[in-house]
Amino acid sequence: MKTLELHFITGGDKTARITIEQPQEPVNSEDVKNAMQSIIASEVFIDSEGNKYEEMKAARLIERTVTEYSLD
Repeated sequence: MKTLELHFITGGDKTARITIEQPQEPVNSEDVKNAMQSIIASEVFIDSEGNKYEEMKAARLIERTVTEYSLD
């Protein structure tokens, strides 16, 4: 499973994260940047302390593989 993580810096100078499971691929870095700018401009998202998302910090695509084993 792939996950897109968007990291932001909040008004409290802390890092906040939005996680998107199974993003549309290929992931376009310019689209990600524009989406992050829109999130900041909307002023809708706040961290647990009530601080708004103010700056883009990072974005990364994570790919995880899970293997299950029978314990019988």
